[in-house]
Amino acid sequence: MTRTDATRYHSTLSYLQKPLRMSLLLRPVVLTLALALLPGCAAVRNFEWRNLGIPPVHRVTIQQGNVITQDMVDRLRPGMTRRQVQFIMGEPVLGNTFRDERWDYLYTIQVGAQPRRQQRLSLFFDGDALTRFEGDFAPSEAQVVQDAALQEAVDTFAED
Repeated sequence: MTRTDATRYHSTLSYLQKPLRMSLLLRPVVLTLALALLPGCAAVRNFEWRNLGIPPVHRVTIQQGNVITQDMVDRLRPGMTRRQVQFIMGEPVLGNTFRDERWDYLYTIQVGAQPRRQQRLSLFFDGDALTRFEGDFAPSEAQVVQDAALQEAVDTFAED
């Protein structure tokens, strides 16, 4: 190897070593910068567009199932036939072919970005008569008082 070849070889080697040396020097700087910016990622999660005055995306209200109201539940009475219950509550969304003595009514609603709310009511039958119901609804206090007064009047009438 001649002197010119050796010089050319060393200059090529130094040309290749410069980026390597540079990357070794930049590595701690990049790492420090990344660690300094990392807490900013947590702020992005809590970021709200309305603070910038940008209107939010419209989200559609989603309703599914049977609407269940307290008035409907107050009208239910033990001993009602299936047709009477169906007139008050409507056709149940969930029909169970294995358990014909139970009707399940579900209602879910999600308004915009709010969490989804769900209401459930299960009606139990013995033959064709309503025996009980359970779920997120109970008869209102006024209805319970009215039923007790009616039962007392019936009992009084039966004694006479």
